[in-house]
Amino acid sequence: MIVVNTHEAKTKLSALLAAIQEKGEIVLICRNGKPVAELKAPAPHRVNRLEPDPSLRVELKYDPTEPLNEEEWPADLR
Repeated sequence: MIVVNTHEAKTKLSALLAAIQEKGEIVLICRNGKPVAELKAPAPHRVNRLEPDPSLRVELKYDPTEPLNEEEWPADLR
């Protein structure tokens, strides 16, 4: 883990980003000796193609196997 103050982080940002990208380093940025931010590489986005997509979920508020009563049928089909 690399620990730097805000001024050093500002002046060496490109080098810090290169260390994160190439070596997987974590950079802790401090202000007055107290941590205020942590920089690290993002976690790889992994998609499990075998799991259903939660955005495709459909919830029915009724039982689709229940037969329609006479009022629910269109008038021309009664």
